[in-house]
Amino acid sequence: MATKKVKTVIKLNLSAGEATPAPPVGPALGQHGLPIMDFIRAYNERTASLKGNIIPAVITVYEDRTFSFITKLPPVSAMIKKTLNLAKASGKTGTETVGTLSKNQVEKIASEKMADLNTKDLEAAVRSVKGTARSMGIKIE
Repeated sequence: MATKKVKTVIKLNLSAGEATPAPPVGPALGQHGLPIMDFIRAYNERTASLKGNIIPAVITVYEDRTFSFITKLPPVSAMIKKTLNLAKASGKTGTETVGTLSKNQVEKIASEKMADLNTKDLEAAVRSVKGTARSMGIKIE
């Protein structure tokens, strides 16, 4: 089987099970001549069980106007907000704290997100999660 020639790769963060043809999906796929509703239907079916989360999709667009996509885990910031039940992070990082994460919560988030991170070392993943938390105005115990 001959491999298809890749035209481009599109990365989108979408609500699980609730994607619509409205921006950002429509314009991102439309400019490459892709069938928007085919993607939306497939994405919503694949992520229906994860409703309420933001699930990134990496869409590979081929020269013959076909596509394939993979879904990733939610971003670390979304996982932190869900763990702490926050609506949004601090607008004044460094001066205003909006919550506190325990060491166990940080390790749990890091181990869940490990598949999408560019490391295989849990300690490096923990440092990455701590950095994201600090930039969101969240203290770590």
